[in-house]
Amino acid sequence: MGNRPVELARAVQSALDQEHVDVEVVLVGNGVDPVGDRAGEAPFNDPRVRTLSLPRNLGIPGGRNRGVEASHGDVILFLDDDGWYRSTRLGVHLRDRFSADPTLGIVSFRVRDPEGGRGERRHVPRLRAGDPERSSEVTTFLGGACAVRRAAFDAGGGLPEDFFYAHEETDLAWQVLNAGYHIVYDASAVMFHPAVLPTRHEMFYRYNARNRVWLARRNLPWPLALTYLAVWMGMTVLRERKPSALKPWFQGFAEGWRKPAGPRRPISWKTAWRMTRTGRPPII
Repeated sequence: MGNRPVELARAVQSALDQEHVDVEVVLVGNGVDPVGDRAGEAPFNDPRVRTLSLPRNLGIPGGRNRGVEASHGDVILFLDDDGWYRSTRLGVHLRDRFSADPTLGIVSFRVRDPEGGRGERRHVPRLRAGDPERSSEVTTFLGGACAVRRAAFDAGGGLPEDFFYAHEETDLAWQVLNAGYHIVYDASAVMFHPAVLPTRHEMFYRYNARNRVWLARRNLPWPLALTYLAVWMGMTVLRERKPSALKPWFQGFAEGWRKPAGPRRPISWKTAWRMTRTGRPPII
């Protein structure tokens, strides 16, 4: 969004520094020119870097979809401007993983705190998140710390742009699973990112609730959808408790029922069972 130039340069350079793989960087400015008058400066003057300036902020999924459309690689990585890769061998590691397993659709990375902290539980996309150094099969992924096979991205229909922010990764993940691919959390694939809370965003609670309703309406058989939303309503009330959080959450929950959720593509019961066997049934 053009407001972190130093961090942006670090992120781009960390992608360009990957060794022994072909790298293409598509730099998307969401409603801004992503580089402005720095186009002639390193690392933005590298021929492997393309810039894409969107006329308005399309949100996270919209921006990422435009980037995918402008790219050509078989494996797509999404990286926010305040994240970076410290290892120059990450690209080789991912190339080898995807080459060895044609059913691997998505790799979710381990997010490490550059200050040396243990990291946040929400960055481990499974229920048993206490050990971030343990790799496993998962049913969703981290949108800003991942690698996606392009064929799986296309099979899943891309990211849902109406979501703007929150749960767009899970929407794609469920459809990728339904297409027959699998998803892994790979603790040896690391992205560095400062420890920040998602609640810093003013719209967090509203979008979180609205998009959770849309997620269920779009992707789950109705018995699972209603159970999923009931479980999350109960969990939110128990976790948050404060009216300042619950009021916008319930406003977003109601909005999710009032407004169109987009095309309905319920996953199969077979996929739901696969998710349950993986450790996360689609009710939580």
